[in-house]
Amino acid sequence: MALKLYGYWRSSATYRVRIALNLKQLEYDYIPVHLVKDGGEQHKEGYQQLNPSELVPTLVDDDEDIILNQSLSIIEFLDEKYPDSQQLLPGHPVERARVRALAQDISCDMQPLNNLRVLQALESEFGADSEAKAKWVKHWSQRGFSAIEQRLQTQAGKYCFDFDVSLADVCLVPQVYAAMRFGLDIEPFPLISKIYANCNALAPFINAMPENQPDAPQ
Repeated sequence: MALKLYGYWRSSATYRVRIALNLKQLEYDYIPVHLVKDGGEQHKEGYQQLNPSELVPTLVDDDEDIILNQSLSIIEFLDEKYPDSQQLLPGHPVERARVRALAQDISCDMQPLNNLRVLQALESEFGADSEAKAKWVKHWSQRGFSAIEQRLQTQAGKYCFDFDVSLADVCLVPQVYAAMRFGLDIEPFPLISKIYANCNALAPFINAMPENQPDAPQ
């Protein structure tokens, strides 16, 4: 199979790419990279050569002889390579910029603050226990979602942008999942809650859920 996705079942960034691949109905081989077991497989030489950043996901496209990291770059590459399948970025430049901006609000400003290596550093370097780490995640999630909820007031329909699933939804759903895992109540964010529920009623989102992945604990 031409497309290979290296990732971890609970990684938000990998989750985004799984959703995008499913929405575009693309077949791919999924290769798990366990981020915790044995000190983290992402740090092993084989994977480090594939992705020097030692992060997931990584997409390998044998047809194009290309190795890509960074979930948003991967998704935009797929959107451009496969234009006949569902498009995740609008054609109009203004609408495309708005979708990208919301996606980056999540993937650049919110998600990096609660990814695994940050939480591990909070524990190892600053003595944070589980309760302190959960408080950290909830604090930054609440601030980020408050801003997004406000932005959605003028643009949301069934999904983040009217009635078409876009890159913004692909980023929002994994971020909500991650925040809820640490105990954040999303009821104060009614538009986000509605969009999260609407997306998770769709098969591509259901099939991409962390618990539905082959490397998820049984």
